[in-house]
Amino acid sequence: MERYERLERIVHKSDHDVVTEVDEMSEQLIISAIRESFPHDAFLAEESGQIEAVPPAGESVIDPSAQRVWIIDPLDGTVNYANGIPVFCVSIGLAIGGQPTVGVIYDPVRDELFTSQAGLGARLDGAPIRHPAKEKLSDCVVSLSLPRGGWSVRERRIRRQIRVSRNMGSAALALVYVANGRFDAFVQAGGLSLWDICAAGLIANEGGATVTTLDGAAWFDMTRASKSIGIVAAAPTHHATLTELLK
Repeated sequence: MERYERLERIVHKSDHDVVTEVDEMSEQLIISAIRESFPHDAFLAEESGQIEAVPPAGESVIDPSAQRVWIIDPLDGTVNYANGIPVFCVSIGLAIGGQPTVGVIYDPVRDELFTSQAGLGARLDGAPIRHPAKEKLSDCVVSLSLPRGGWSVRERRIRRQIRVSRNMGSAALALVYVANGRFDAFVQAGGLSLWDICAAGLIANEGGATVTTLDGAAWFDMTRASKSIGIVAAAPTHHATLTELLK
């Protein structure tokens, strides 16, 4: 927040994506802090990429079933941040043995902290939260992001069935909003990476939402390539309907 609307450097990563000095500073701050407590853990971070685990002294390898990987997006919603739009967050997840175990999403603008540990529910600023499922899909506000072209028919199908759609420009923040019902559902067809979904997907799921890929498969898979993941998250009563509308 010290550099919000005071950026000194913006670099274009691609035609539609940018990186700022704040992305890199935030990522190094997070990694350094985690390393102080967990010096042997691995990292998968948006800017640094894969950082391998360091086996403890006297050990040559780490048991894959116990492999700990911190999955970090230091600034999700960089384009918003760079343009002075106050919708962005920090996403930190921990996967153990290939399964999401801890998730934290911090929104520095609203000073809100979403957290979850697998099997122990979801929280917002320490208070338990649940997804308050609406009876009718026609009452639902949905975070909807579908690509142009062949998806236009499916997008119209969904829009006809819901109240209204929104696209915030921060996938992690939109997905975590499903945990407490700010969004009734989250639908994005592709373009997501593990650092976008690890923390937010776990929190949404622990909040009571059903979270899957577009075809109903498990939403978290460490082998998935960057920018290749699509997600549907919604109350169980509406999840099946939304995935059917996407076919």
